[in-house]
Amino acid sequence: MVLRVRDSLSGDVHDVLPGGRRPLSLYVCGPTVYDLTHVGHARTYLYFDVIRRLLGERGVPVRHVLNITDVEDKISHRASALGLDWKDLARQEERAFWRDLSGLGVLRPHLRPRASDFVPRMVEVARALDRNGRVRRGEEGWMYFPEDAHDPRNFSVGSELEDHAVPEPGHPFGPAGEIPRDFLVWKRQDPPLPSWPSPWGRGVPGWHLECYTMARDLLSVPLDLHGGGVDLVYPHHYAGNEVALSLDHTPFARTFLHTGFVLEGGRKMSKSTGNLVPLRSALAEHGRDALRWYLLSPPFHRPLPWRGEALSGAAAELGELVRRLRAAVAPGAGGSLEPRAFADLADRVLDDLEDGFRTAEAFDRLRSFGADLDRRPNPRVARGGAPAARRAIARIERVLGIRLVAPTGPGGPGSG
Repeated sequence: MVLRVRDSLSGDVHDVLPGGRRPLSLYVCGPTVYDLTHVGHARTYLYFDVIRRLLGERGVPVRHVLNITDVEDKISHRASALGLDWKDLARQEERAFWRDLSGLGVLRPHLRPRASDFVPRMVEVARALDRNGRVRRGEEGWMYFPEDAHDPRNFSVGSELEDHAVPEPGHPFGPAGEIPRDFLVWKRQDPPLPSWPSPWGRGVPGWHLECYTMARDLLSVPLDLHGGGVDLVYPHHYAGNEVALSLDHTPFARTFLHTGFVLEGGRKMSKSTGNLVPLRSALAEHGRDALRWYLLSPPFHRPLPWRGEALSGAAAELGELVRRLRAAVAPGAGGSLEPRAFADLADRVLDDLEDGFRTAEAFDRLRSFGADLDRRPNPRVARGGAPAARRAIARIERVLGIRLVAPTGPGGPGSG
C-alpha cells in the first residue's frame, strides 16, 4: 500500500497505484487566471502537493499535471474592464499564481498546460461527441445532452449537490429546481474576444472539454487520480466524466478525490464574489510553514473556517514544536531519547497519510510527540543518535513540506 483513499465518485476505498509500467498519473484542476490566488485555492493544491510528496517518498514515480484555464468569460470581462487584451491579463495572473504557489512551497507540476494551446484538440473532441449524436444547438451555443438514463458510473446529480456546489444564478439548480445535465460544447464569438475556427463557426469550446482533452493527450484515460476542490464535482467533473464515458467507455479516472472549502464569513472563498483572503497576504503575515500547518491540519474533505486567531495559534503551536524538536536533536550531551523514537514517529505519520490520507491524525501525532518531549526531564536524543533522529524528521519534512529542524531563515519556523 502506498495510498488508500475514499473515492469521491463511488464512495469505495481505493488503492491509488499506477496502471501498468508507467508513472502514476495525477491530474489536478488548475485556476482560471483572472485575479488573485486565495487561500482556498492554496488548500486544495497543498493536499495534492502532500500526496505527490508522499508517493515520491515511497518511490512511486508520478506524472503530475495542473492546467491553466486562460480562456474563459471571467478573464475576458475583467480584461475589458482593465483595458487589457485577454491574453495579457491571463499571462500576468498566471505568473502571479506560480509565484504564490512557490512561496507556499508547492512543488511545480511536471506539466502546466494552458487551455488556449489545446483548443484545436478540443474541437476534435467536440466533433467526436457530435458524431455520437448528443450535441444539439441550445440557447447558449452547442450543447452536449447525456443519455436520458443516468449512468451509475458518473456522479449523482441529486439534491446532495447543495452540499458542495457553488451557488450562482442558475447553478446548481435551474429555475424550477431541476439540475441541468447538459453542458456547453461550443459558443460562437469573434475577436477581439478569444476565438478559433470550428465546424460551428468561430468561437470557444465549453470549459468542461478542457481537462478531458489535456488529460487524454498528456497522460491517458482513465487517470489514476483526479481531483480538485469539492465545488468541481458538479458540473466540471460530472461533465468531464460524461465525455470519457461517451468517447472512451470508461470513467475519466480510477479514483477521484475532492478537498473541502475554506470558508470566509461562513461562505466559500471565491474570486467571482470577492469573498477571499489573498494567498500572498497570508504568506506575508504568517509565512509558509505556519500557513501549511494551518491549512493541512484538518481532514482534507472537511470545510475549514478561516480565522486569523486560529492561524496565529497554529503558528505558535508550530513554533513550539520546532523549538522542542531542535533542542532534542541539538549537538551536545546526550539524553534519554533513542533515535528509534523519531524513526517510529516518521513511520506512523507516513502511515496515517497512506491509509486514508488522514492528515488530522498525522498532525495530532506530531503534537503528541512534542507534548511528550515537554514532559521528559531530559528530552534529548541519546549521545551519537542526533544524525539518525534528524534523518527521520527530514522524512516528515519532505512529505509535509514543513520545516521542523531544517533551516528556516531569519524569520523563524514560520517564515516563507
